[in-house]
Amino acid sequence: METVIPSIRNKPYLSGVDWLISALDYAMKATTNAGNMSQIVIMLDTVVDEVSLRGHLRRFTKEIPALYGKISRNITCVPYWRIPEGLENDLNFNVYHVNNEGVLSLLKSTINKPFNSSGEHLAFHLIYEDSRRCYLAMTFDHCLFDARGAETFLDLFQQYLTENNKDEIIKRFSCPPTEVTFQWFKNIRAMKNVKSRMVKPSIMAALPLPNSKAKRGFSFRIIPFDQAETDQIYNRSHDEAGYFMEMPYLLSVVIQTVHALFKIRGMTKDTYLIPVSIDMRNGEDIKQNILFNHLSFLFFQVHFDDVDNQEGLLKSIKQQMYEQVQSGFPEDIRRVSLLTRVAPLPALGKLFRLACKEKLASFCFSYMGKCSYKYADIMGAEINNLFHMPRVPTPPGIGFFFNHFNSRLNLVISYLDGLLQDEEIAMIESGIKQRLGCPAVNEHCL
Repeated sequence: METVIPSIRNKPYLSGVDWLISALDYAMKATTNAGNMSQIVIMLDTVVDEVSLRGHLRRFTKEIPALYGKISRNITCVPYWRIPEGLENDLNFNVYHVNNEGVLSLLKSTINKPFNSSGEHLAFHLIYEDSRRCYLAMTFDHCLFDARGAETFLDLFQQYLTENNKDEIIKRFSCPPTEVTFQWFKNIRAMKNVKSRMVKPSIMAALPLPNSKAKRGFSFRIIPFDQAETDQIYNRSHDEAGYFMEMPYLLSVVIQTVHALFKIRGMTKDTYLIPVSIDMRNGEDIKQNILFNHLSFLFFQVHFDDVDNQEGLLKSIKQQMYEQVQSGFPEDIRRVSLLTRVAPLPALGKLFRLACKEKLASFCFSYMGKCSYKYADIMGAEINNLFHMPRVPTPPGIGFFFNHFNSRLNLVISYLDGLLQDEEIAMIESGIKQRLGCPAVNEHCL
């Protein structure tokens, strides 16, 4: 049985994953000081002119009305992205001057700052560290972009500045009419496959959230690796996990490191549940699907007793990955998520908490392969590094995010204020470096 509902101009329907992301955004605004946001940080080897950058960004964004859209519903109760006919908001562009010690503190402040209105989903922060170099940070709402989409947005901005096909670039952000197809039987069958991968909250290992009802922000530990260290990590991955198995290898390292913390905390008889986000687009899809979320997830279960055996842990992770891909689990996740669109955001957020008893996962994990930003510079300034600073759904309130840019690997650990003590996050950083074979890396990139 199928039900098909067509959309009309300027009202593209949101996917089930989009609606889940929106529900997380709603819940995070209620429990932390901002929503489900992330931030791309670009480290530049020289300064850029703020007036010129502001002007170019303003012209570029004003040609893309979808950037200023809002979530709405029609009479069928299916959520859609309402694109404004005219633009009311000006570009959110901020300039700062700080010393080296103040950069990370400032970036923490910008990612934890709510947007000014429901129609604002982007903010830009130009940070001058001194007269020789600066940072450009783009804070973005996950309701508008996933991480890959945000990288592609910046890539197209640079392309807009340097190439002559401006009209073609703007067309990449169009939102053609869509339709919603409710394939009820297939969606319900998909629930069985999804349910088989879940872990009961009573046996799931997760760090307890702070008891305080005060809205909290997120802190970040940023760990860069240079090209030689990155090559060493990848060679180690190939030797221990096999070629193109970087994600399972890095996940195993993080699991073992987190496990050491959990043992210190006295948690010894539980199971880890780790969601790993994967991009459902291929190389051509990303060129046509930039806006909104194109993710699904793999879920990995690891019992405490199986963590210390590195070879066995890697084998288990790879086997679970193969099984989920072969069974169509990522697509089933997307199918099941379609069913959530009938629920209003407040009800969906409350349902999450009741069903999971404050436990959604042990921690979040992501590994991004080749960066979608393909230029070596932006606005003529050479890029030294590029990394992501995402706020993590709460619970679990902690996540590990690897990205690769210009032959370099970065790790960003994001965690809710109060979830970890200073000595605990230092122990996690040290443990990951040791297991990756790069203990000499002893300073953050900021």
